[in-house]
Amino acid sequence: MSPGVPRAGAGQGAAAAVQLLVTLSFLPSVVEAQVTGVLDDCLCDIDSIDNFNTFKIFPKIKKLQERDYFRYYKVNLKRPCPFWAEDGHCSIKDCHVEPCPESKIPVGIKAGNSNKYSKVANNTKELEDCEQASKLGAINSTLSNQSKEAFIDWARYDDSQDHFCELDDERSPAAQYVDLLLNPERYTGYKGSSAWRVWNSIYEENCFKPRSVYRPLNPLAPSRGESFYTWLEGLCLEKRVFYKLISGLHASINLHLCANYLLEETWGKPSWGPNMKEFKRRFDPVETKGEGPRRLKNLYFLYLIELRALSKVAPYFERSIVDLYTGNVQEDADTKTLLLNIFQDTKSFPMHFDEKSMFAGDKKGAKSLKEEFRLHFKNISRIMDCVGCDKCRLWGKLQTQGLGTALKILFSEKEIQKLPENSPSKGFQLTRQEIVALLNAFGRLSTSIRELQNFKVLLQHSRDTSTV
Repeated sequence: MSPGVPRAGAGQGAAAAVQLLVTLSFLPSVVEAQVTGVLDDCLCDIDSIDNFNTFKIFPKIKKLQERDYFRYYKVNLKRPCPFWAEDGHCSIKDCHVEPCPESKIPVGIKAGNSNKYSKVANNTKELEDCEQASKLGAINSTLSNQSKEAFIDWARYDDSQDHFCELDDERSPAAQYVDLLLNPERYTGYKGSSAWRVWNSIYEENCFKPRSVYRPLNPLAPSRGESFYTWLEGLCLEKRVFYKLISGLHASINLHLCANYLLEETWGKPSWGPNMKEFKRRFDPVETKGEGPRRLKNLYFLYLIELRALSKVAPYFERSIVDLYTGNVQEDADTKTLLLNIFQDTKSFPMHFDEKSMFAGDKKGAKSLKEEFRLHFKNISRIMDCVGCDKCRLWGKLQTQGLGTALKILFSEKEIQKLPENSPSKGFQLTRQEIVALLNAFGRLSTSIRELQNFKVLLQHSRDTSTV
């Protein structure tokens, strides 16, 4: 099991199969891994998500991920594991991450040692102000001096209490830019005790495990025959949601692994594509004793949570002050137009998860539970520094940061509603890293659901040919 492994672009075989999706994906299916119906803890049905993702979101989010602003991600892959002595890094060549040379980074994204990400920050003379200004993901060059001062004031504001993730220090010499398109998430061969310990720590020490449950929560642990999900029934909504988010992320990562698997390597030329055997091992109801479809339902639930966050954060980006700055005026304008178009689609989805149903009890108890929720997730983000495979670590960190940013958004609705049009706000801000992680993490989920449709088609085709 690999915490960050998996895919980016499907192999040629997968791409051909995906083309069958338009005509086959909505036909009645008898595939074992079929997942349908209404999701638990919300009123949304899976078929509606499939339709929405396939025909609206997936094509646009894929294009967005190819834009310069979203393809370069700064990450520190050398931070030590804070919880146990490291087992040593994966020596498999597919675990390697190739950093991006400084010369390849768009001028508006890189900005010397102070990591400035906006045109205003690049023109600021005071070094301290420049360093602080790096916290703003993007603003344009038309700000007044008063607005600039407000921006610097905000940058000094410590918003760590709002973070659901342990963020990398982008000023660290060990932090490097990575071109996500050149380091796709896919199967790397990373597995064994190191990968097991990461996921086991996530499930056992950070999910809200009832005292009455003695068996491991890790779904890969040997089963004793009892229903794995029975223990969830007695938990409150918030704790059920937390587990489903982690399980959904796990399922998504495994889907990427299955969809972009190393099939063979002939004469030094690797062939990547869907591995049906691996998919069935992880998700088939028979091979997983009924757990596979539940894992996939949690993937849909996670998709719904992040979709809701995107619809909620739209006003932040709709302001004229926000300019996804890379230094290329036309590129930046086109990128923002595409992003706003995606936000319009997310707001049009009719069956959003209602986050107001969470933490709705007495104020003191709700506040305490929310803080516990935040700290548990923040701890999981720290565990990602224990992943021994660099590529797995890269994508694990990005996706947990993306989900953490989504949670930050959902719990900041009032602050987002109060955002001023033409100046930064002390109440709510997103760094460029958070923005990049948020959209790429959602892009991974969108790809997972698309790949799931592909596997349904492939399995149906396999069944049809076997009965001829």
